[in-house]
Amino acid sequence: MQGLYPTIWQRIGADRHFSGAATWRLPLKKGPATTTTLLLFFVFVFAAFLSSSWINSSFSSIFTHCMWYYFNLQSTFSATKGIKEDIIILKHQRKIPKRIEIPLNCSTGNETQTCPSNYPTEKSETEINDDPSSNSTCPDYFRWIHEDLRPFKATGITRDMVERAGRTAHFRVVVVKGKVYVEKYRKSIQTRDVFTLWGILQLLRRYPGRLPDLDLMFDCDDRPVIRSSDHHGPNATAPPPLFRYCGDQKTLDIVFPDWSFWGWAEINIKPWESILKEIREGNKRIRWMEREPYAYWKGNPFVAETRKNLLTCNVSEKQDWNARLFVQDWILESQQGYQQSGLASQCTYRYKIYIEGWAWSVSEKYILACDSETLIVKPKFYDFFIRSLQPVHHYWPIRDDDKCRSLKFAVHWGNNHKQKAQAIGRAASDFIQEDLKMDYVYDYMFHLLNKYANLLNFKPEIPEGAVEFCSETMVCNAKGLEKKFMMESLAKGPSITNPCTLPPPYEPHVLGVFLRRKTNSIKQVEEWERRYWESLDKKQ
Repeated sequence: MQGLYPTIWQRIGADRHFSGAATWRLPLKKGPATTTTLLLFFVFVFAAFLSSSWINSSFSSIFTHCMWYYFNLQSTFSATKGIKEDIIILKHQRKIPKRIEIPLNCSTGNETQTCPSNYPTEKSETEINDDPSSNSTCPDYFRWIHEDLRPFKATGITRDMVERAGRTAHFRVVVVKGKVYVEKYRKSIQTRDVFTLWGILQLLRRYPGRLPDLDLMFDCDDRPVIRSSDHHGPNATAPPPLFRYCGDQKTLDIVFPDWSFWGWAEINIKPWESILKEIREGNKRIRWMEREPYAYWKGNPFVAETRKNLLTCNVSEKQDWNARLFVQDWILESQQGYQQSGLASQCTYRYKIYIEGWAWSVSEKYILACDSETLIVKPKFYDFFIRSLQPVHHYWPIRDDDKCRSLKFAVHWGNNHKQKAQAIGRAASDFIQEDLKMDYVYDYMFHLLNKYANLLNFKPEIPEGAVEFCSETMVCNAKGLEKKFMMESLAKGPSITNPCTLPPPYEPHVLGVFLRRKTNSIKQVEEWERRYWESLDKKQ
């Protein structure tokens, strides 16, 4: 089958193989040895002149010039050494910012759990490492911030536009002078609203005084609702800015990190920083080559028809589509203490399937974090980071209209190209571990909210029905896993480093090339798949 799969693999990821350029440096490290050699050379010349009886006035002049060069070189080496010592001293003398830890005030005397008045709300109250060398450029998926806010760039955002977004919102967040005020409209599914608000509060603990005043609406439901078709044409109204967890090609909702980064209490999924570490350790338990050579999926199939359809690809007495599929019963699992749902223990198959539910699924990042090759059934929705991933480099695309045959071929290809399949899994895992660590999640929120606030053409004011929120008002009276996960994900105090540097927007032609490359990679896989099944049909 090797001949069926031409050079696309060789093209993808080639930009990772740049060789470093050699840099020439003046060899001054061995200064003392060099000067000793020069001194011996001049002594030797002087002796030669003596032995030849060439001592005359001209020799006296030559010898004087030689010694002048020697002492000047000696001075140069000494000066260079001094410069190096000064640089070392300056490096050691550079001020290291002190970490400030802000304790929670959950004392019994504070029964109403009011927000502390002494919490820093100005940047100057915290120490920041402003050394430019400590600043990194944000991962490439941050560029989508510009794209998500582009519909509002020409007109800006008015108060009326924000209030129109409240039609489906669960809550409104207003930041004024570094403090957070929340107006709640309706309860979300489970604790989505609670942990989303908790995440925003941790952002302000991490970067106090760094967010401008802002006013936004947040919808915690699954599917995006601001249809772009409703806001086209000469008489169309400007779209209302509505934040949520995912978007699609037909809507204008602003995509924001989901609640589970701070924990999902109802199904015992820990905060992201903890679970990421556990999955990293789980990847080491079974080497990729020793894992089950099938495609694995475990989840709730009853939330969407596409998942029910996936179950028809399970192994049976009549057919083996190279898939091993399991139904997750969360009610039974909670009764048994979540013994069979540990995410770090599910990296035991070479291939893992990601398939959407009612919309985008939280499971996406956990599946990609395993260094198994991820098989993504053609998605309709996207979250804030997935748009930067490339097919055949970070994941393998699966057809949504012929899942079983597509899965069987994907596993067949991987088992016949083990090193390449393993590399795809590792690329996704590395992306999640390095580019989606919690520091970058906060920085994404930081840049998104800053760019959004800059588009407001009105002065945010505290709504009449809003209440001040802070970490104390949320965690002090919380119970069980909700309290545990909040304490585990608590930002202990202000960051001592600046946020990463936001990359510029995509140039239109660059974005076009990126999207065409993604489309062409998917078409190439579909062509390989078609030829594979044609070759099997001819044999029968």
